[in-house]
Amino acid sequence: MSNACGVDFGTSNSTVGWSRPGQSALLPLEDGKVTLPSVVFFNAEDDAFSFGRAALSAYLAGYEGRLMRSLKSLLGSSLIDAQTEVGGRALPFRTLLSHFIAELKTRAEQASGKDFQSVVLGRPVFFVDDNPAADQRAEDTLAEIARAVGFRHIAFQYEPIAAAFDYESSIAREELVLIADIGGGTSDFSLVRLSPQRAANSERRDDILATGGVHIGGTDFDKYLSLSSVMPMLGLGSRLVNNSEVPSSYYFNLATWHTINQIYTRKAWLQLKDVQRETVEREKFSRLLDLVEQRAGHWLALQVEQGKIGLSDAETVQLSLDRIAPGQALSLTRQQFNDSIAHLVGTVEDTVGNLLRDAGVTPAQVDTVFFTGGSSGVQLLRHKIAALVPAAKAVEGDLFGSIGAGLALDAVRKFG
Repeated sequence: MSNACGVDFGTSNSTVGWSRPGQSALLPLEDGKVTLPSVVFFNAEDDAFSFGRAALSAYLAGYEGRLMRSLKSLLGSSLIDAQTEVGGRALPFRTLLSHFIAELKTRAEQASGKDFQSVVLGRPVFFVDDNPAADQRAEDTLAEIARAVGFRHIAFQYEPIAAAFDYESSIAREELVLIADIGGGTSDFSLVRLSPQRAANSERRDDILATGGVHIGGTDFDKYLSLSSVMPMLGLGSRLVNNSEVPSSYYFNLATWHTINQIYTRKAWLQLKDVQRETVEREKFSRLLDLVEQRAGHWLALQVEQGKIGLSDAETVQLSLDRIAPGQALSLTRQQFNDSIAHLVGTVEDTVGNLLRDAGVTPAQVDTVFFTGGSSGVQLLRHKIAALVPAAKAVEGDLFGSIGAGLALDAVRKFG
């Protein structure tokens, strides 16, 4: 058994893989489950941190504090060196991120009985689009944090390549595979030659025909579904007495997981009160103020996320929005969702098309599309990707576990 692990630190969920002959690679991290939602809650009443599902439960139970989700989205951005405040205490985002990575390591070691000194960290093809310097800073920041929490030997692997290694462990012949990893924060793709024979090679560079990605994922789908359906109920698109629109920045912050806390600052609250005096549709804007006063932004984002997930299997879902108003509900259709994310899906399509062209591969040459990542269940995106390689068979991996399992295999290759 290896003394190295693979860590898939995801925007929405995280896993840790450890290669064990004859056993699942994924380690249980919370209540017997192999996923730990990438969530940190600081409980101001107890002066303590909680993580994952427990963090979400504490927040929803109404404890005073601060919830942070989508921390991975901070990597490579200027926000990584910023902070949030609760109860007069400053909470640097870098510190919150370090707490979460340390918790992953601790839970993995408790589950395995091992002291993991070596790790292969998954990373998106691009942490930051079209900015190599910021992308490198993101990787360097994650490496610094991993080292600070006790990992001595650190390597990185592209997340779609890790998923390819996991799929390769199940095939009997050579295949040219398009790996489609649609996660919470990014959509990443790799075109890889896989086979049982190639799996034995320690160096796989020649098997990777192309990689590509774009900073679009599940949290972006949540954001635009929220902006198109829920935020108009709170005044988005409504008018001020001078006939200009109510500033949209408040709604964009409220609809974006890692910026929700920005609308809770005293400065933002005073601005909102000023805007309220100028609004035409007072009732809608009052709903926004009530929501902010309740610190219910993350609750609203969770409702929208559940609606999005429901639309993967159903044509219509009902959102319960009782914290906006008693008995308030909203009906959402898959077509509404598709319309709200069409521009994002178009960008992802272009990314896949460019990947095939860069590799010099025709669509007919691709044998398989391997879908992984929690957001690969979005039907519109799935259909559009499959249509680009119509002759390929579609295979669904473990949506939340393929990357962690593949990173565990890669950890054996890199560290033994």
